[in-house]
Amino acid sequence: MTAGRRAVLAAMAGGLLAGCAGPNNGGGASGAASSPPPGTAAADSPTTSAVAPVTASTTRPPVTRAEIVARYGRSVPHTWGFDAPGVVHSLPDTARDIALTFDACGGPGGSGYDRALVDILRARRIPATLFINSRWIDANPAEFHRLAADPLFEIANHGTRHRPLSVTGRSAYGIPGTRGAGEVYDEIAGNRAKLTGLLGTPPRFFRSGTAYCDDVAARIVTDLGERFVSFSVNGDGGATFTAEQVHTTVASARAGSIVLCHMNHPEGGTARGIASAVPHLLARGHRFVRLSDALHHA
Repeated sequence: MTAGRRAVLAAMAGGLLAGCAGPNNGGGASGAASSPPPGTAAADSPTTSAVAPVTASTTRPPVTRAEIVARYGRSVPHTWGFDAPGVVHSLPDTARDIALTFDACGGPGGSGYDRALVDILRARRIPATLFINSRWIDANPAEFHRLAADPLFEIANHGTRHRPLSVTGRSAYGIPGTRGAGEVYDEIAGNRAKLTGLLGTPPRFFRSGTAYCDDVAARIVTDLGERFVSFSVNGDGGATFTAEQVHTTVASARAGSIVLCHMNHPEGGTARGIASAVPHLLARGHRFVRLSDALHHA
């Protein structure tokens, strides 16, 4: 484990990823994004054409809930946390790129929309991957459709009820996890079906509520045709950081980082912190990419 990753994990102590917590439901891990000064990002940003669907996800016969339960109903997990086989924490083979990701968690305490943050990304042509929960879509249908239509952004799966992904019901930050392989399927597939219906193609990437998973649940994500994406930089501490803290954390990102923040807490410091951190990253020669631009194999 690198010193940078140890620092990130230390920063998460005290529930700093539970930023969408409400009276009855919690929020989870998040993604961060950044924005350069006007005129500096356009040349460095990747093409903004629509991302082609993943062949494997669109041609394989759909895996049913019954098949998942039969396959994994008696499996015993061996890991719990942010790491499991197949979970992506960083971008491969790059000396320059950083992926900016934002979670929209939904539910009590988590259905806001940080319009200022999105406006910064659009004004400066900064691409990002948006992990969106089913309940956030229901609360913000017009905003969702505008985001989905914008080629700067790609939409990813942040679950149906925003649960930690467990086959044994384990909790994270006080948020109860899924109980059994069938509930893991429901958490992934419910929002996958919603997004596929709205977008016309299935999402490529998944992040659970809180970003916690066990190794069995991570395999189920893969079986359903998505890649579990975690993070290497916790950019806004679950939407609890001040603008200055967001700036310090995001500005320290290295090439290959997947930065995680929230886009559903406009009252927080995320937008202002990112707006000030991005010029530092650009000045160091970094480029911002969507996950699809860097992770080419599903």
